[in-house]
Amino acid sequence: MKSKMKAVFVFTLLFAVAYSSDPLSDEFIDHINSLNTTWKAGKNFGPHVSMSYVKKLMGVHPDSKLHRLPVKLEDYLLSDEEIPENFDSRKQWPNCPTIGEIRDQGSCGSCWAFGAAEAMSDRVCVNSKGEQNFRFSSEDLLACCGECGFGCNGGFPGTAWAHWVRHGIVSGGSYGSKQGCLPYAFEPCEHHINGSRPSCTGEGGHTPKCSRKCQDGYNIPYDQDLHYGSSSYSVPSSARKIQKEIMTYGPVEGAFTVYEDFVNYKSGWGVDKASGNTPYWLVANSWNTDWGNGGYFRILRGSNECGIEDQVTAGLPRL
Repeated sequence: MKSKMKAVFVFTLLFAVAYSSDPLSDEFIDHINSLNTTWKAGKNFGPHVSMSYVKKLMGVHPDSKLHRLPVKLEDYLLSDEEIPENFDSRKQWPNCPTIGEIRDQGSCGSCWAFGAAEAMSDRVCVNSKGEQNFRFSSEDLLACCGECGFGCNGGFPGTAWAHWVRHGIVSGGSYGSKQGCLPYAFEPCEHHINGSRPSCTGEGGHTPKCSRKCQDGYNIPYDQDLHYGSSSYSVPSSARKIQKEIMTYGPVEGAFTVYEDFVNYKSGWGVDKASGNTPYWLVANSWNTDWGNGGYFRILRGSNECGIEDQVTAGLPRL
C-alpha cells in the first residue's frame, strides 16, 4: 500500500553500517548496495556538502516526543478488510495539486514545518472534496510559531498542528513564487550531486522574523488570510490505523530516526512484487526533487521501521 505521508526527521544520526567514517563516500554507498537489501543507495550529495550540513536539514528536535498530541480515539468507518493492497493519495485525489508537490526547505532545518504545512494543504482539498485549495505557508509556521521549538534549528510537529488550530496559518508558496501571503524566505539550493540549482553554502539559515504582514501586492490582510484547523492529534501507533487515517482524511506528517545510510537513498525499500511484495509507506521529502527517487522515498511498513509509526501527526481543517 503506497499510502503517502510527509516526511520530517529526528535529527539524531546513528551508524547503521559500521564500515566507513564518511557516510557520504562512494565506499560507504558501495557497501550498502553489497548487502543486497530491498533498497538501493546512490550519490545524493556533492563533495561540497558536509555531514554537519546534512544533519542540519533534519529538523525534528529530539524533544519532540515530549510535545506529542493526545492520541486520536478511533472513529474510522473502514474495516481492516476494506484496506486495499495498493493505495496512492496522488491517484486517489488527482484534483488536489499539493499532494504531488515536492517542496525545498533550502538551508534551514524546517522540515517539521514543511511536513505540517504540506499535509494541512492536502487535507483542505481532500476534506472539501476538491472544492477548496489553500497552500499553507511553511514560512508563517516556521517564523511565527514560537512554541514550536527552535525554527531552523529544529521543531516539534505536534505543536505545529496545535498552532494551526489555535492561531491559524496564512497562505504562501515557494521561494520567489509571489504566491500567497508569505512565500518561503529561503532560496532553493542544490544539496545534491546532479541538479541545476545554485550550490548550498554555509551550515544553514537563521530563522526568519515573524512579521505578521503579507508580502507587497497580496491584497488580503494577514489576519484575514489565516486559515485554521478544527482538530489536531497523534495517530495511533498502528500501521492499519495510519492507513485508515490516510485513506479517510488524506496525507499525514511522519517523523523517524535517521540512520546514516538513509541520506544515500535512491530507490526501493519495498518494490512491489519484484522483491517479495514488501509492504511500504510512500513518503514525500522536502529536499527537492533531485534527492532520492524524485524527492520521494519508500520505507518498510508494519514493523515501526526507525520509529516511523510511533510519530505520525495529523488534524482536520476548519472548512
